[in-house]
Amino acid sequence: MSQPSVISRRVATTAAVSLALVAGLAACAGPRSNDGGGDGAGSGASGKPQKGGTLTVLNSNPQEDFDPARLYTSGGGNVPSLVFRTLTTRNRENGEAGAQVVPDLATDLGTPSKNATVWTYTLKDGLKYEDGTAITSGDIKYGIERSFAAELSGGAPYLRDWLIGGADYQGPYKDKKGLDSIEVPDDKTIVFHLNKPEGEFPYLATQTQTTPVPKAKDTGTTYEEHPVSSGPYKVVSNENDGERLVLERNPHWSAATDEERKAYPDKIDVRSGLDSAVINQRLSASQGADAAAVTTDTNLGPAELAKVSGDKKLAARVGTGHFGYTNYIAFNPKVKPFDDPKVRQAISYAVDRSSVINAAGGSSLAEPATTYLPNQKSFGYTPYDHFPAGKTGNAAKAKELLKEAGHPKGLKVTLTHSNDKDFETSPEIATALQAALKKAGITVELKGLESNDYSDTIHSASKEPGFFLAHWGADWPSGGPFLAPIFDGRQIVKDGANFNTAFLDDAAVNKEIDEINKLTDLKAAAARWGALDKKIGEQALTVPLFHPVYKRLFGQDVKNVVISDWTGVLDISQAAVK
Repeated sequence: MSQPSVISRRVATTAAVSLALVAGLAACAGPRSNDGGGDGAGSGASGKPQKGGTLTVLNSNPQEDFDPARLYTSGGGNVPSLVFRTLTTRNRENGEAGAQVVPDLATDLGTPSKNATVWTYTLKDGLKYEDGTAITSGDIKYGIERSFAAELSGGAPYLRDWLIGGADYQGPYKDKKGLDSIEVPDDKTIVFHLNKPEGEFPYLATQTQTTPVPKAKDTGTTYEEHPVSSGPYKVVSNENDGERLVLERNPHWSAATDEERKAYPDKIDVRSGLDSAVINQRLSASQGADAAAVTTDTNLGPAELAKVSGDKKLAARVGTGHFGYTNYIAFNPKVKPFDDPKVRQAISYAVDRSSVINAAGGSSLAEPATTYLPNQKSFGYTPYDHFPAGKTGNAAKAKELLKEAGHPKGLKVTLTHSNDKDFETSPEIATALQAALKKAGITVELKGLESNDYSDTIHSASKEPGFFLAHWGADWPSGGPFLAPIFDGRQIVKDGANFNTAFLDDAAVNKEIDEINKLTDLKAAAARWGALDKKIGEQALTVPLFHPVYKRLFGQDVKNVVISDWTGVLDISQAAVK
């Protein structure tokens, strides 16, 4: 997962926001702001936002694979959402309201069959591409089908998993017949046939794979150089695989068909491959074009944040974002002594979350977590703390449990972590935990691994350690893509990337996941996800540590700052520079 703009169930392999999620993301606090936009929401230069000018985006990571088939984004992404419209999208509002799914190309969130295995969408009137031709339901079908082609891989796996026949389909370049499970009875109607009930299909329909692609304009692997726009901006240049991306207005986009994107600037200039310190320096100085600049992937670090907080003018230009993301300790119950629930509980009690928060950059950049699900309504957040450690750990209770487990003199364990300086699974977090557990008689040896080795090790069923740091971010703001990959026994992968690190295969948990997936009432589903999280939490298979908070600067001329809980970052589609 990357920073929030690219949030995926693989967020755990790349560090938020991806995520988007990444640390995309993805995906980093003092008291949480009520509007979710935080310190800088709605601020910027004074006056009502107007159309015109150039918005500059300064990012560390290039906008690679700028093809709707290859992107792994939810809510339509951020920069991608300016060019690619989808069947549904995220609500472009601050905070909690921004975690809702709303129609985009479609007239509504879709009409499900009684058992949620068939979803029907009707397109709005007046939808056009950048060349003025009409967007049809057949174009959306084709856009989805090309995402199955091996040469255009990289997108989310859900359509392959959910559509009847999807697992074996090779894409339109090899199979021109197409997928029978996607029907287009006319130019404005598209029908999806699923192999099991999926009440959250409206969330999936925000993925860029539902972007329309005109078959006659498809150039395969080079389509990313000039994809045909269905959004308010079109690509005029794409240099070095997204390192420099320039967008200008699509004259055939109509605001009458698009309630979500404001599209104030005349031009969007995306410059990537920059050092994070340089980005923050440029945004802080806010000189020349940088006065009208933002970033979607670069946080303020602890030292930078301290400096900014001491300057009222700079502090007014900091946006605060929250994204569905949890950093936690993971246990492998197949490895001793973690096969004993009392040992896992003891560690849960021994954790000092205050020291962990400090190691993560302080209370402005991290919020303590006692639930696996993020503390947001859309996920079904249900407060619980099964093993209350307080702010600094409960060493006495931990020692008591260790004695009951047959370790009256304590025990020695190894904690695996990443060597990346990401303030999430890094040495700083590991060291804080080492010190806290020592108070409970648990001697912790630290084992740091380089990024790729760390990812390969913790996601290998055969090599997974017993005790390690991990994190997870949301493909969309719901409990489904948060709990199912981690706790559904049918998603255990023995040969490949496995995310069910506890190897939990509980029939009752699996059944409840299936029952919740049948619900098309997203609020009712959220409540059930929260209850399931609380129930699973009793097994102490993880120790939730903290949820990251994103603090990001924006230029002094930027107006209309909107930061939703879906992405956690400034929404480019709402920003103005005039």
